[in-house]
Amino acid sequence: MGRMSVEELPEYAERVLEVAELIPPGRVMTYGDVAEWLGEGGPRQVGRVMALYGGAVPWWRVVRSDGTLLPGHELRALGHYRDEGTPLRQAGRSAEGHIPKLDMRRARWDGADPDPRAGTHT
Repeated sequence: MGRMSVEELPEYAERVLEVAELIPPGRVMTYGDVAEWLGEGGPRQVGRVMALYGGAVPWWRVVRSDGTLLPGHELRALGHYRDEGTPLRQAGRSAEGHIPKLDMRRARWDGADPDPRAGTHT
């Protein structure tokens, strides 16, 4: 399924999706980061846009601030994160399904770093 044309998308949704496409492989932004970048809306509005229209963009790069993988899409997202080398934290023994979380300290992108891999690996 391809992305809708610009005419079919609300302006705010188009702007959110454009930010999602800017996030380099191996890096992430939170829903709140995207809203702050745009200077409009908030995490819930960004999450709603991603839920409705985000399928044709790298949706796995727009995440919850605690690094928890998107419920119901954990394995698909995890595959993308591993392919892209996104920093992950090992799941604790008590974590449901032993699904890791994102290492937000290392994976979070502020939009200013031109090198998508700079600072992601130590």
